[in-house]
Amino acid sequence: MASHKSYAERSLEKHEAWRGKIEISARAPVGSRDELSLAYTPGVAEPCLRIQKDPDLSYTYTRRWNLCLVVTDGSAVLGLGNIGPLAAMPVMEGKCALFKAFGGVDAFPLCIKSNDVDEICRTIELISGSFGGVNLEDIAAPRCFEIEERLKKSCDIPIFHDDQHGTAVVTYAALINAMRLLGRRLEEMRIVMNGAGAASLAIAQLLIAAGAKDISLCDSRGLIYQGRPEGMNPLKEKMAAITNPRGLRGGLAEAVKDADIFIGVSVAHVLTGEMVRQMRKDPIIFACANPTPEIEPDEAKAAGARIIATGRSDYPNQINNVLAFPGIFRGAFDCRAREINDEMNLAAARAIADLVPQNELSEEKIMPAAFDPGVASAVARAVADAARKTGVARI
Repeated sequence: MASHKSYAERSLEKHEAWRGKIEISARAPVGSRDELSLAYTPGVAEPCLRIQKDPDLSYTYTRRWNLCLVVTDGSAVLGLGNIGPLAAMPVMEGKCALFKAFGGVDAFPLCIKSNDVDEICRTIELISGSFGGVNLEDIAAPRCFEIEERLKKSCDIPIFHDDQHGTAVVTYAALINAMRLLGRRLEEMRIVMNGAGAASLAIAQLLIAAGAKDISLCDSRGLIYQGRPEGMNPLKEKMAAITNPRGLRGGLAEAVKDADIFIGVSVAHVLTGEMVRQMRKDPIIFACANPTPEIEPDEAKAAGARIIATGRSDYPNQINNVLAFPGIFRGAFDCRAREINDEMNLAAARAIADLVPQNELSEEKIMPAAFDPGVASAVARAVADAARKTGVARI
């Protein structure tokens, strides 16, 4: 019988029953004197001495090879905002559970009681030798950009901000199949993005790396362009230099006129049916604001949208990061990559898109299901191959 309780009520009951969504379990038996002597003293001294001589052997003699640190400061958690690190713990545990379930990656949550960039970076740097990679999560912009950039320079393991790059990967994957279905080419598309936070900036950068030539970004003040006097910051200045090639001014209505593609990672109901009607014929609409999209799918369809995707599971074509990050880390760990670069992210997106067979591709199926068991392994193979081709793999 279906429960009449809300997801909030049921989830709260489950969290109380679970008392945590992850736990540590031992791989080494310690049930006898001999087993204890092998797993711990005196036998453990030998792998210690080997690692002292060659630190890379930490990947061989410990779980480091498969261990990901999931880090937050609790400043931008889901749609809840700055709720603090302790309140963010249920989300981080959930992320760790997804890593394990979908990618076989052991993940450990770290909720740091600081919003200071120096303190966060130093904390991660000091413990990074115990992990194979770091996933940054729910850290507010622009701080998240600086933290990622600094850690990439100071750590020799993959540093990945999923809110940026995971979102970019799944968005590009969906776009690949939408264009395949309509027989279009990325370099010929006029793309408008609404939102200028971490996700939208990463999406724009990845699409440009993939060959996009005409992308315009809007924020709450309208189109971003070089020389805009208000509401700018260093990251928006950087994006202004490589986007909006037509030098458009105005708001979202002016931006989407004659555009082919709308990508929203912003707020609810900012795109209207009238705006969709002003776009080119058969536009592609990705309205990914959660929980309420930038335009309701039915309204977008009625206004002429050909392909519509959202971030929600109750509509077709869900764009969900769980299709990306478990396989990306699995692939990075399998080849012991030093970093996760654009080529690896592009390879991940193509692998996700390819999982929808041509004969199954339709306006309501441009993405594989989030629970498709083949996704993570396909993404992992593609990512590891790209890592080796770009020279960042160590094995």
